[in-house]
Amino acid sequence: MAAAGLSVSLVVVSLSLGAAGYHWLAELNWIDAYYNASMILTGMGPASHPVHDSVKVFASVYALFSAFVFLTSASLLMAPALHRMLHKLHCGTPGIR
Repeated sequence: MAAAGLSVSLVVVSLSLGAAGYHWLAELNWIDAYYNASMILTGMGPASHPVHDSVKVFASVYALFSAFVFLTSASLLMAPALHRMLHKLHCGTPGIR
């Protein structure tokens, strides 16, 4: 349960950072900024094309950050189930007795 809460809070913080960046750098209203940030965070791609170089740099960095957030969230959610499965299969760490 703690892993799910941590994963959700990581996504919420990331989405907030992305929306704030788009709002202030691209001068989008909050709804469009949220939409752009959520599209990049989910891997769908940007919804609008950035005009200024600073927005292009932000979008690039945010896209790389979003990939990291996705992998981290997926790992946090899957780790308890995979750990339990390894115990059921009696799999141990190789080389450790």
